[in-house]
Amino acid sequence: MAEISNNNSEEPRKGLNFVEQIVADDLAAGKNGGRLNTRFPPEPNGYLHIGHAKAICMDFGVAEKFGGTCNLRFDDTNPTKEDVEYVESIKEDIHWLGFDWGNREYYASDYFPKLFDLAIRLIKEGKAYVDDQSSEEIAAQKGTPTSPGTNSPYRDRSVEENLDLFLRMNAGEFEEGSRVLRAKIDMASSNMHFRDPIMYRIIKTPHHRTGTTWKVYPMYDFAHGQSDYFEGVTHSICTLEFVPHRPLYDYFIDELADESYRPRQIEFNRLNLTYTVMSKRKLLQLVKEGLVAGWDDPRMPTICGLRRRGYTPESIKSFIDAIGYTKYEALNDISLLEHSIREDLNKRANRVSAVIDPVKVVITNYPEGQTEMLTIENNPEDPEAGSHEMPFSRELYIERADFMENPPKKFFRLAPDREVRLKAGYIIKCTGFDKDAEGNITEIRCEYDPESKSGMPGSMRKVKGTLHWVSAAHCKDAEVRLYDRLFSCENPAEEKDRDFRELLNPDSLKVVSNVKIEPYLAETAHVGDHYQFQRIGYFTVDPDTNAADGKIVFNRTISLKDSWAKEQSKNS
Repeated sequence: MAEISNNNSEEPRKGLNFVEQIVADDLAAGKNGGRLNTRFPPEPNGYLHIGHAKAICMDFGVAEKFGGTCNLRFDDTNPTKEDVEYVESIKEDIHWLGFDWGNREYYASDYFPKLFDLAIRLIKEGKAYVDDQSSEEIAAQKGTPTSPGTNSPYRDRSVEENLDLFLRMNAGEFEEGSRVLRAKIDMASSNMHFRDPIMYRIIKTPHHRTGTTWKVYPMYDFAHGQSDYFEGVTHSICTLEFVPHRPLYDYFIDELADESYRPRQIEFNRLNLTYTVMSKRKLLQLVKEGLVAGWDDPRMPTICGLRRRGYTPESIKSFIDAIGYTKYEALNDISLLEHSIREDLNKRANRVSAVIDPVKVVITNYPEGQTEMLTIENNPEDPEAGSHEMPFSRELYIERADFMENPPKKFFRLAPDREVRLKAGYIIKCTGFDKDAEGNITEIRCEYDPESKSGMPGSMRKVKGTLHWVSAAHCKDAEVRLYDRLFSCENPAEEKDRDFRELLNPDSLKVVSNVKIEPYLAETAHVGDHYQFQRIGYFTVDPDTNAADGKIVFNRTISLKDSWAKEQSKNS
């Protein structure tokens, strides 16, 4: 089992993380004329997930911290996987997290002419050649990390022949996969990335920005560093899997840079979470196969999914700050992310009454037809939040789980001849109940103590249990979607012998359509609003609200406590 980190930040963490320290040292040394320009370079081939949020916070955050700028550059070098939908979603997610790129929105495709010219130059200098081998032949011919590769039979083609073939590749004369352009470096290099890496491949799919202008497209390792250079990027911050690529990044930069300016690549650890997959390929598979309701399904680790579930930008940034940036990979416990949203919503979410699994309570000694308004504090954590009123009447709904016919010793909720307090209201005592033929409780009869109303002199009488409730005559119907972790396995990536789809949690979504909510909640709820359902958890109004049936739809963002960990330890 993978080691789980509850905090993988460097100890002790003082002032700057290691990336910020590098930037600070470069600025102090006057490198690149004292400029700081970072970039966030997403591929527009899917929606961003929380791992990208960590990169966004670094790329934009370090620029903000040191008075620099951060570019948004789309790495649109593979038109077969890219879509304008992804471009727009990425921009929306970055803005939602609280960052902006100003007028610095760029695309790798902006540099296709310059990259093509550089490729022509390298061919003319004998540093690149056209290879006719298949991808399988090239892979086999590259050797292994412990044994050198062998030269391609096409490595010594003449400059004239390579130029002719490359131009014809871009003219569309050859089929996809039939030829590539490779850099001529060193097939015996200890770094596999130096063994004549592919620079260009043939793709005949129209590009979403350049149409059919190009038939050859640059590979990431060739396009990325050069795009950094063309843009004036000073610090190219990326994740640890690019450490072996850095020498190749520098090799291609050397073809352009002089001593006055050059980008510097720095790597940090990526964000991995328990009970989650971060592979865009696997996330796309879940979407395409209908195993989730879309990229913004609240169970997904995508930024739009987290947003729809009710996570806030502040909670995500707080979590990222807590786990920190290091040079070591770790598997972060998702409970840390859940803790961050609990802390944030505890401060901002109004407290309201909602009954998920209602059972009726009739207060037999309360006057029929009478209604009184009780005052509920909106948020004890926020002195400015104020209060609202909630109607109290003879017939109420409480949670079915808050009543037991034969309770155990430490059950402090409602039971025959037992007393409980109704939140902000009276103390009631159970005097009887009815059951149906299957033994389900259908109605609970109680009497109330008129002197026990909260805020009155008699309210000082103590009872052990306090229940939330709604008035049966005044409540409204709502739908609640109870979301939980998408995978039942702690580290799906470790389960090499099983298809990741087999590891999906069958209880990751439960829809409850007969929820009763207080009038205040029904009147004030708008899409995206956050609430704490008393004693249940934090909920957010879903965009499906105002659908055909007119019900407000709430997504459970998170429970009040980490019940998952308790349940897992019980089952282990």
